[in-house]
Amino acid sequence: MATTPESTKRAYQSTEQRQSETIEAVVHLCGEQDPSTLTTTRIAQKVGVSQGALFKHFPNKSSLWESVAGWVAGQLTTRVFSVADQHEGADKALEAMFLAHIGFIARHPGIPRLMLGELQKPGNQPAKRIIRQTLAFYRQKVVALLHLGIEQKCISPTIDTEAAAVLYIGAIQGLVVQAMVGGDIMSIEESAPRIFKLFSASIRTSDDGE
Repeated sequence: MATTPESTKRAYQSTEQRQSETIEAVVHLCGEQDPSTLTTTRIAQKVGVSQGALFKHFPNKSSLWESVAGWVAGQLTTRVFSVADQHEGADKALEAMFLAHIGFIARHPGIPRLMLGELQKPGNQPAKRIIRQTLAFYRQKVVALLHLGIEQKCISPTIDTEAAAVLYIGAIQGLVVQAMVGGDIMSIEESAPRIFKLFSASIRTSDDGE
Protein backbone atom coordinates (compact mmCIF):
# COMPACT_ATOMS: atom_id res chain seq x y z
CA MET A 1 0.00 0.00 0.00
CA ALA A 2 1.46 3.34 -1.04
CA THR A 3 2.19 5.96 1.59
CA THR A 4 0.24 9.16 1.04
CA PRO A 5 1.32 12.63 2.14
CA GLU A 6 -1.59 12.66 4.58
CA SER A 7 -0.58 9.35 6.19
CA THR A 8 3.01 10.54 6.43
CA LYS A 9 1.80 13.72 8.13
CA ARG A 10 -0.29 11.72 10.60
CA ALA A 11 2.66 9.44 11.37
CA TYR A 12 4.89 12.47 11.97
CA GLN A 13 2.29 14.05 14.24
CA SER A 14 1.90 10.78 16.14
CA THR A 15 5.67 10.53 16.65
CA GLU A 16 5.89 14.15 17.76
CA GLN A 17 3.01 13.65 20.19
CA ARG A 18 4.55 10.50 21.64
CA GLN A 19 7.90 12.25 22.10
CA SER A 20 6.17 15.14 23.86
CA GLU A 21 4.28 12.75 26.14
CA THR A 22 7.51 10.94 26.98
CA ILE A 23 9.34 14.16 27.84
CA GLU A 24 6.45 15.24 30.08
CA ALA A 25 6.52 11.83 31.77
CA VAL A 26 10.25 12.13 32.49
CA VAL A 27 9.83 15.62 33.97
CA HIS A 28 6.97 14.36 36.15
CA LEU A 29 8.84 11.25 37.31
CA CYS A 30 11.94 13.29 38.18
CA GLY A 31 9.75 15.10 40.70
CA GLU A 32 8.99 11.78 42.39
CA GLN A 33 12.39 10.06 42.40
CA ASP A 34 16.10 10.55 41.85
CA PRO A 35 16.59 10.98 38.08
CA SER A 36 19.65 8.71 38.20
CA THR A 37 17.41 5.82 39.27
CA LEU A 38 14.85 6.43 36.56
CA THR A 39 14.76 3.54 34.07
CA THR A 40 13.37 3.41 30.54
CA THR A 41 11.05 0.64 31.76
CA ARG A 42 9.52 2.98 34.35
CA ILE A 43 9.24 5.76 31.77
CA ALA A 44 7.54 3.45 29.29
CA GLN A 45 5.06 2.38 31.98
CA LYS A 46 4.28 6.01 32.77
CA VAL A 47 3.64 6.80 29.11
CA GLY A 48 1.66 3.61 28.63
CA VAL A 49 3.81 1.98 25.94
CA SER A 50 6.24 -0.92 25.77
CA GLN A 51 9.95 -0.32 26.23
CA GLY A 52 10.42 -1.30 22.59
CA ALA A 53 7.92 1.33 21.47
CA LEU A 54 9.76 3.92 23.55
CA PHE A 55 13.00 3.17 21.73
CA LYS A 56 11.30 3.78 18.40
CA HIS A 57 11.13 7.45 19.33
CA PHE A 58 14.37 7.67 21.35
CA PRO A 59 17.25 5.36 20.30
CA ASN A 60 18.73 5.34 23.80
CA LYS A 61 18.42 6.95 27.22
CA SER A 62 21.02 9.59 26.35
CA SER A 63 18.95 10.85 23.42
CA LEU A 64 15.88 10.98 25.66
CA TRP A 65 17.70 13.02 28.28
CA GLU A 66 18.99 15.31 25.54
CA SER A 67 15.41 15.91 24.36
CA VAL A 68 14.26 16.61 27.92
CA ALA A 69 17.11 19.09 28.43
CA GLY A 70 16.19 20.75 25.14
CA TRP A 71 12.58 21.04 26.29
CA VAL A 72 13.65 22.69 29.54
CA ALA A 73 15.88 25.11 27.63
CA GLY A 74 13.04 25.96 25.28
CA GLN A 75 10.62 26.58 28.12
CA LEU A 76 13.02 28.98 29.82
CA THR A 77 13.82 30.93 26.67
CA THR A 78 10.24 31.16 25.41
CA ARG A 79 8.09 31.34 28.53
CA VAL A 80 10.28 32.93 31.19
CA PHE A 81 12.14 35.31 28.88
CA SER A 82 8.96 36.33 27.07
CA VAL A 83 7.47 37.46 30.38
CA ALA A 84 10.46 39.75 30.89
CA ASP A 85 10.17 41.10 27.36
CA GLN A 86 6.68 42.38 28.12
CA HIS A 87 8.14 45.10 30.37
CA GLU A 88 9.96 48.20 29.20
CA GLY A 89 11.51 48.87 32.58
CA ALA A 90 14.48 46.63 33.31
CA ASP A 91 13.68 46.43 37.02
CA LYS A 92 10.15 45.23 36.28
CA ALA A 93 11.47 42.81 33.66
CA LEU A 94 13.92 41.30 36.15
CA GLU A 95 11.17 40.87 38.72
CA ALA A 96 8.76 39.32 36.21
CA MET A 97 11.40 36.88 35.00
CA PHE A 98 12.35 35.93 38.57
CA LEU A 99 8.74 35.19 39.55
CA ALA A 100 7.99 33.40 36.28
CA HIS A 101 11.04 31.17 36.74
CA ILE A 102 9.99 30.29 40.27
CA GLY A 103 6.45 29.58 39.10
CA PHE A 104 7.79 27.34 36.35
CA ILE A 105 9.80 25.31 38.88
CA ALA A 106 6.81 25.06 41.22
CA ARG A 107 4.78 23.54 38.40
CA HIS A 108 7.63 21.23 37.33
CA PRO A 109 9.54 20.25 40.51
CA GLY A 110 11.40 17.51 38.66
CA ILE A 111 13.36 20.00 36.58
CA PRO A 112 15.88 21.14 39.25
CA ARG A 113 16.57 17.51 40.16
CA LEU A 114 17.14 16.68 36.53
CA MET A 115 19.42 19.66 35.91
CA LEU A 116 21.48 19.13 39.06
CA GLY A 117 21.78 15.44 38.27
CA GLU A 118 23.03 16.05 34.74
CA LEU A 119 25.50 18.75 35.80
CA GLN A 120 27.09 16.37 38.33
CA LYS A 121 27.69 13.63 35.77
CA PRO A 122 31.26 13.19 34.49
CA GLY A 123 32.03 13.90 30.86
CA ASN A 124 30.24 16.25 28.51
CA GLN A 125 27.07 14.51 27.43
CA PRO A 126 24.61 16.35 25.11
CA ALA A 127 22.07 16.95 27.90
CA LYS A 128 24.77 18.41 30.13
CA ARG A 129 25.97 20.70 27.34
CA ILE A 130 22.45 21.97 26.73
CA ILE A 131 21.91 22.73 30.41
CA ARG A 132 25.25 24.53 30.73
CA GLN A 133 24.56 26.56 27.59
CA THR A 134 21.10 27.45 28.88
CA LEU A 135 22.46 28.64 32.22
CA ALA A 136 25.09 30.73 30.42
CA PHE A 137 22.42 32.22 28.15
CA TYR A 138 20.25 32.92 31.19
CA ARG A 139 23.09 34.75 32.90
CA GLN A 140 23.66 36.84 29.77
CA LYS A 141 19.98 37.77 29.74
CA VAL A 142 20.19 38.96 33.35
CA VAL A 143 23.38 40.93 32.70
CA ALA A 144 21.78 42.59 29.66
CA LEU A 145 18.75 43.63 31.73
CA LEU A 146 21.02 45.00 34.45
CA HIS A 147 22.88 47.13 31.90
CA LEU A 148 19.56 48.32 30.51
CA GLY A 149 18.48 49.25 34.02
CA ILE A 150 21.64 51.30 34.45
CA GLU A 151 20.82 53.14 31.20
CA GLN A 152 17.28 53.71 32.45
CA LYS A 153 18.67 54.98 35.77
CA CYS A 154 16.61 52.53 37.83
CA ILE A 155 19.66 50.42 38.69
CA SER A 156 22.79 51.77 40.33
CA PRO A 157 25.63 52.45 37.84
CA THR A 158 28.17 51.30 40.43
CA ILE A 159 27.04 47.69 40.69
CA ASP A 160 29.09 44.77 39.41
CA THR A 161 26.65 43.40 36.84
CA GLU A 162 28.37 40.01 36.57
CA ALA A 163 28.28 39.53 40.34
CA ALA A 164 24.68 40.77 40.48
CA ALA A 165 23.70 38.20 37.85
CA VAL A 166 25.30 35.45 39.94
CA LEU A 167 23.37 36.69 42.97
CA TYR A 168 20.12 36.76 40.97
CA ILE A 169 20.49 33.19 39.72
CA GLY A 170 21.82 32.06 43.09
CA ALA A 171 18.71 33.41 44.80
CA ILE A 172 16.53 31.24 42.55
CA GLN A 173 18.72 28.20 43.05
CA GLY A 174 18.87 28.76 46.81
CA LEU A 175 15.10 28.98 47.07
CA VAL A 176 14.69 25.79 45.07
CA VAL A 177 17.29 23.80 47.04
CA GLN A 178 15.86 24.88 50.40
CA ALA A 179 12.36 23.92 49.26
CA MET A 180 13.62 20.54 48.08
CA VAL A 181 15.32 19.94 51.43
CA GLY A 182 12.15 20.93 53.25
CA GLY A 183 10.02 18.77 50.97
CA ASP A 184 7.71 21.66 50.08
CA ILE A 185 8.54 22.91 46.60
CA MET A 186 5.29 24.88 46.34
CA SER A 187 6.45 27.18 49.13
CA ILE A 188 8.92 28.88 46.79
CA GLU A 189 6.16 30.91 45.17
CA GLU A 190 5.29 32.42 48.53
CA SER A 191 8.91 33.27 49.35
CA ALA A 192 9.96 34.52 45.91
CA PRO A 193 8.58 38.10 46.11
CA ARG A 194 10.34 38.73 49.43
CA ILE A 195 13.62 37.35 48.16
CA PHE A 196 13.45 39.44 45.00
CA LYS A 197 12.70 42.53 47.07
CA LEU A 198 16.00 42.05 48.91
CA PHE A 199 17.86 41.57 45.62
CA SER A 200 16.20 44.66 44.16
CA ALA A 201 17.20 46.76 47.17
CA SER A 202 20.83 45.82 46.61
CA ILE A 203 20.97 47.02 42.99
CA ARG A 204 18.55 49.90 42.66
CA THR A 205 19.38 53.57 42.69
CA SER A 206 18.40 55.59 45.76
CA ASP A 207 15.28 57.66 45.25
CA ASP A 208 15.48 61.34 46.04
CA GLY A 209 14.44 62.08 49.55
CA GLU A 210 15.27 58.58 50.89
